[in-house]
Amino acid sequence: MIKEIKNRWFVVVGAVMIQLALGAIYAWSVFTKILTDPVGVYQFTAKETALIFSAGLATFAFVMILAGKLQVKYAPQKIAVSGGILFGIGYIFSGIFGSTFVTQFIFIGILGGAGIGLAYVVPISVGVKWFPDKKGMITGLAVAGFGFGATIWVKLADSWFGGLLNTISFFGLPNVQSVFLIYGIVFTGLVLLGSIVMVNPPDDYYPEGWKEKSTSSRHVESVELSSRQMLRTPQFYFIWGTFIFSALSGLMVIYCIRLFGVDALKYHGVQNAGILAGTAMAWYAIFNGAGRIIWGILSDRIGRRISIIVMTIFQGIIMLMVYHVFISVGSSIGFIISASIIGFNFGGNFALFPAITADYFGNKNVGSNYGWVFSAYGIAGIAGPFIAGFFKDSAESANDPSVWMIPFIIAGVSCILGAIVMYFNHPPK
Repeated sequence: MIKEIKNRWFVVVGAVMIQLALGAIYAWSVFTKILTDPVGVYQFTAKETALIFSAGLATFAFVMILAGKLQVKYAPQKIAVSGGILFGIGYIFSGIFGSTFVTQFIFIGILGGAGIGLAYVVPISVGVKWFPDKKGMITGLAVAGFGFGATIWVKLADSWFGGLLNTISFFGLPNVQSVFLIYGIVFTGLVLLGSIVMVNPPDDYYPEGWKEKSTSSRHVESVELSSRQMLRTPQFYFIWGTFIFSALSGLMVIYCIRLFGVDALKYHGVQNAGILAGTAMAWYAIFNGAGRIIWGILSDRIGRRISIIVMTIFQGIIMLMVYHVFISVGSSIGFIISASIIGFNFGGNFALFPAITADYFGNKNVGSNYGWVFSAYGIAGIAGPFIAGFFKDSAESANDPSVWMIPFIIAGVSCILGAIVMYFNHPPK
């Protein structure tokens, strides 16, 4: 393993490689149609597929708390490598043994989610330490691969080169399990390669020409707080609550975007609803990645708190408009546009919340501190897909897909509440 980094931008390259693999969790909806086919191989219910997804998100989030602590004790390289191996094994085992809900829940949801949790925080923590002068931009770049990765894995599974789900069968395994097996091997390799440059800078490191005190007054250079100290501040709970509200909407849409899209587009007489829903998924993922970078860069200019307020208000309005404005009026184009905007705003969470954690509570312990902040994502990861799955099952017996509006209303109101909470959240002194 590399012990010293000569150019800090190598860290960004490694971060993107790791996150490309980890972003596979956002490709879950491409598998749900096959998994829930009532005459297919698996015959899962929508609630069961939602539970697998939720388990992955929740395990991911709560293992991050442990990963943040481990980085203080062990080299970040080791934590990233451990996460990559565990993540890959989860998919490989699901490929070989994942013919039932229980086995997929364990291997994809628990093992895979734990692997993501271990590896995910490493590029963020290492990146912030190498780029204290560009926290928003670097956290955006570091996690952009997570959003873009979903596009790659969705398209490879569904359409590129005929779609792996349509063309591949290993060892007589069904299509979904064959793809899981292939993906598990690829994911392991990508994370291991990216981990090579996950090295912290020297303790006395400062970027050339930059001094901490010279940072714009729009940005807070905080005291250094440990996780225990952070958890005693009201600012933590304001940030944590806002993250729950904001993440809820995006996670719900990730789970249901294909299922909801097919129902809604068919109802409005749109041909090729399945293909268009898949296209919307791809654009969602692309804008998810772009949002991480753009919101991160913007926050370096206007401040993290203002950026979060604007982002969550914008997201809330779109969620409330998604069916009756974008779909009812614009049909297929409206659906793709709304999915793209939601993905763009959702992606911003993953640039803004680690950056504001560093702003408010310091760079030194950002790995462990952000692990606690990110537990909000785990709670949203349980609630969002469950809400979507519940209403999907309810929609099966409904003639009008407007029943889907209930979870979108919940998500929209949640985002606006998040903006209100953040408005009253000022940095600790």
